[in-house]
Amino acid sequence: MKLIMFGVDDKEVPYAKEWATKTGNEVKLVREQLTTSTIDLVEGFDGISVLQTSKIDDPAIYTKLKQFGIKQLSTRTAGFDMFDLELAKKNGLKITNVSIYSPRAIAEMGLTHAMYLLRRIGEFKERMVNDADFRWSKDLVSNEIYNQTVAIVGLGHIGGATAQIYKALGARVIAVTRETSVVYAPYVDAFVDLETALKEADIITLHVPLTSSTENMFAALKNHEIAGAGLDTFGDETTYFSKKVSPADVPADFKELVAMPNVVVTPHVAFMTTTAVRNMVQVSLNDIAAIVKGKNVKNEIRF
Repeated sequence: MKLIMFGVDDKEVPYAKEWATKTGNEVKLVREQLTTSTIDLVEGFDGISVLQTSKIDDPAIYTKLKQFGIKQLSTRTAGFDMFDLELAKKNGLKITNVSIYSPRAIAEMGLTHAMYLLRRIGEFKERMVNDADFRWSKDLVSNEIYNQTVAIVGLGHIGGATAQIYKALGARVIAVTRETSVVYAPYVDAFVDLETALKEADIITLHVPLTSSTENMFAALKNHEIAGAGLDTFGDETTYFSKKVSPADVPADFKELVAMPNVVVTPHVAFMTTTAVRNMVQVSLNDIAAIVKGKNVKNEIRF
């Protein structure tokens, strides 16, 4: 079996080679993303995997995939909004994602952000760097995590892993979720609505997809209703996250946010652990191989 991976990063290479050696299949690694300029590379291959945030929405790409005998498109991410599902359906293509690659990796990054903010590290850094002020100022006395109430909005796999971590640290954990999870319920002290969570929580951690109902859930940082924010994703990050860009191309809202001492921003890297990267690559390749062989896979997107 011959598979091709687009958008390959250096960190993925050893895991792709490991999989190829273990399974005896050929895996071609392509640095470029899947576009109309690279689509012809697919000819002669049995399956395809991508990793990109840019849209794959040109009808010519889907038409050619069908012509080449491709039966599926797999993304090595949980999100699959880069695909045009209608074009995929029209051309008989199954879509798969890696729905669970390491919830713990994301949860730990959320905790890292929260602890950075809770212990006022950015504010200490600003005073030290800008003013050579190393005093133990009383206005920067912080709290300890076991004294905090943590509200988790969205109790899926990542939210559940987050609940486990905070509960182990002694925090009071409350959750806002559409469905009460039997698996994660032992780590939650109370299930509440969003209004209650906002009133009671010292820390709010969001683990919900970006939809019309979740967009702009919080917009109170400037007027200090929110003491700080830890961000790993933006609503529109495709033009610069994961890329080296000109300073002139960096959006003004990003510049404003990173200049704030009470904000920490990382470039969508919460997933970047060895466990997660291996799973992203190898789960994707496993699913492709299964579909090529005519099997069903749990990560197929139903549409």
